[in-house]
This record gives sequence, structure tokens and C-alpha cells, in this order.
Amino acid sequence: MQNNIFSGLFVGQNFITIKEVGSTNNFLKELASNSKPVIEGTVIMAENQYAGRGQQQNGWHAEPGKNLTFSILLKPIFLPVTEQFDLVRAVSLGVFDALEPLLSNKLKIKWPNDIYYGDRKLGGMLIENMIQGGQIKNAIVGIGLNINQEIFPDHLPGAISVKQILHQDYDLKGLLSEICSHIEAWYLNLKAGKKSFVRESYLNRLYWLNERKYFRSKGEMFEGVIDRVKDNGILVVKNNNNQELEFSLKEIEFLYK
Repeated sequence: MQNNIFSGLFVGQNFITIKEVGSTNNFLKELASNSKPVIEGTVIMAENQYAGRGQQQNGWHAEPGKNLTFSILLKPIFLPVTEQFDLVRAVSLGVFDALEPLLSNKLKIKWPNDIYYGDRKLGGMLIENMIQGGQIKNAIVGIGLNINQEIFPDHLPGAISVKQILHQDYDLKGLLSEICSHIEAWYLNLKAGKKSFVRESYLNRLYWLNERKYFRSKGEMFEGVIDRVKDNGILVVKNNNNQELEFSLKEIEFLYK
């Protein structure tokens, strides 16, 4: 279904809405693996996604019709596989920049790819890359954001929505259009070779950057400061002995004391 709510060059120019789907990522993945090519920038949005996933198969809960659950097909063949974390950066920055005019300076990107307001989670993303011959042939970018939902299940005590912050409903398709436009802009920065700009911008918006906080790794609690994120996406935390500790996904937990 073509739709003219999107102002960008290609992201959202092919826009498909679905009433209900298990996962927009899976739907788009199947679409992209069919023999008929799917154009870059295709966006699939679900009113109800009943089997959404976060990183490493974490579940994602969204009340039907109240939040944004969507996936974008990108084809970043210009990006070496070793630099695939730059795509995480670009997408995170796009979501951040779309929401920041609404939510101001309490908005942060929590490493690697969650969107936080204060100490609470507003949303996150899951990027699944299909690699062929050492190149990223397709990237399925799945994004879930809490927009108009007001009540969350007990097992998600840290969730928050835009409505809970601003006490008003927001037009989902209008916000989707803004987000897609900003993601496209950051993606094009990446495509133009502005990697250091993308990396610097991501770091500057990082949650807990240069703040002394508590973490847990391998069952041990420690105090440390997030120092930087390496080019490949590894998080570097300096402990109290000024030692640099490196963590990949799921190797470190942020503790709220």
C-alpha cells in the first residue's frame, strides 16, 4: 500500500500496515527472502504484534493500537560486516532525534540500542542482518516504542510511554513518519562515509556516559564509569582501579541503586 505520509527519499515510500502479526521483523524477513525483490526503505507497521522480540529473544509487550511496532528494510551493502554496529548507532540516533523535540534532555540511548527517558525504558530495537559473501545484503530493523500505552504488566516495572510523560495522546503515523525521516538522514550520513560523526553523536547521547554507577557482570557487582564504545560496539567501562573492562551484549547489567 503506497502512502504519502512519509517525506523522506526512500524510507517509508513503500508502506504496509498489518492488523495483526507475530513479529514485523519475521514478516519482513520472509518478504525479503521471496524471489520478488523488496525495495529498500520498505516499512511494515503492525497494529498488534503478539510475538515481538527484543535482543537475545527477550519478549516485548505492546498494547494493540497504542504503540509503534514496525520494521524497516535497509540494504547497507556499503558497510563492512566488521562495522555493522554503525547501523545500530545510526538507527538509535534516528529514533532519538525524532523524539528529542518532544521529550528534551532526559532522553538517552542506553547501550547498545534502547531508548531511555530518565531511568525508564521507552523503547528498543532489534536489527537482524542477512550476510552474504562478507557483505550485509539485507538489514531488518525492528523498532518498538511505547507511545500511548498507560498501563504495563508487572514484569516490566521500568517501562514508560510518551503519554505517561506528556499526558496526551500522540498520532502514531505522524511520529512514525518523523522517526523514519530521521533514521534515513543518519543512514545517509553513514552511506556518505561520515562514520566518525555517527560514532561521536551516538556516544554524546549515551545513557550513564562518564557517570559513576553500579554494574553486574558474571554475578559480581562493581562500580565503574562508562568510558566509550569501541568501533565494533564493545562497551568499555573503567572500574575503580582505572582498569578498562570490555563487554559485549548481555555480558553486563546496569544496576539501579
